[in-house]
Amino acid sequence: MVLKVRDKDAPISAEGIIFRVYGYNHPPDACICDVEYAPETIYQAVEPKAVRNGVPLKYYKFYADGGLRFVQEKYSQYQVFYEPLQRLLVGMKENQIAELRKPDQKLAEILGKEPKDNLMKALMEVLDLILDHSKLKPSDFGVFGSLLHDFYNLKFSDLDYIIYGSKNVEELVEVLSDFYNTRAGALKNEFDFFDERAEQKNWRFENYTLEEYVWYEKRKGIYAVHDSEELGRRVKIEFEPVKAWKEIKNEYHPDTRITKVGWTRAKAIIKEDKDSYFMPAIYPIELLEFLKGNKADDIERIVTYIEEYKMQVRKDEEVIVEGMLEKVQTPQKTFHQITLTHIPGKKYYKQVLKINI
Repeated sequence: MVLKVRDKDAPISAEGIIFRVYGYNHPPDACICDVEYAPETIYQAVEPKAVRNGVPLKYYKFYADGGLRFVQEKYSQYQVFYEPLQRLLVGMKENQIAELRKPDQKLAEILGKEPKDNLMKALMEVLDLILDHSKLKPSDFGVFGSLLHDFYNLKFSDLDYIIYGSKNVEELVEVLSDFYNTRAGALKNEFDFFDERAEQKNWRFENYTLEEYVWYEKRKGIYAVHDSEELGRRVKIEFEPVKAWKEIKNEYHPDTRITKVGWTRAKAIIKEDKDSYFMPAIYPIELLEFLKGNKADDIERIVTYIEEYKMQVRKDEEVIVEGMLEKVQTPQKTFHQITLTHIPGKKYYKQVLKINI
């Protein structure tokens, strides 16, 4: 039996560790995951922002590589050998999953009841705004993060929605843009209110400035804010794209091998951007030239696992990309790709994908 999961679904372990399914390519009886939260009974973080206390039992959120190290050091059974990379990744086998929470089912549950507090009222209000100005349906959406797990905070929590399917993503972005461009619009672009000065000291990317980041994030259009009367505050809103079931093709094959060739920087044209909405984001490219580092004649695509570079560039744009050149050998073909991913050390912050200006 094949385990049926997709990006952002949330498997829970017997110990209460909350994982998040990552992407769409998984072994038949397992899923590759991130680690999101752990209960106070087995983990406590020192960062105040990590606490999630909307339920009787406190949970703590993992940041950066904290979840990876937690699993490797304390719960190594929650790793899956991933044949294409020939190494262990954080993941769960089907028989290890005590509960599987699904964002679309959770939203349907929320909408089927009277709102129990002002955050739920705000969640419904924002969703109604979108539905009233589009052909989208409630079933096209889900919720993730603290909303999915019922430990949100009325004073601080954001509204985190999922939007399913590429065509629905496109319609949503168009609707949001209409709101943003109306002076009295009920929804505003979050990055119209971004304080660059407050974030500058924490910015570490070497080939991507904070000013560039703000411009690209604003252009993506999926990050909004809403002045909520119920909450008495401005609430941030994220719409996270996830593939519809009919769009998912699990490309996992045990005989596929992905091997590192070396660091590269190149100039390319984006041939298609439909798969840039999702994680990992994939951009088929036409290579123009190598600027430095390793080379290959058959580069087909850019693949990014870095959130900042999702929906980053668009079809027909000329781009600069810097990352790891990889050789991909499948049972059908062999080709190369440039991958931007979570790697230790300073090279993480050298990775970039942006328009060549």
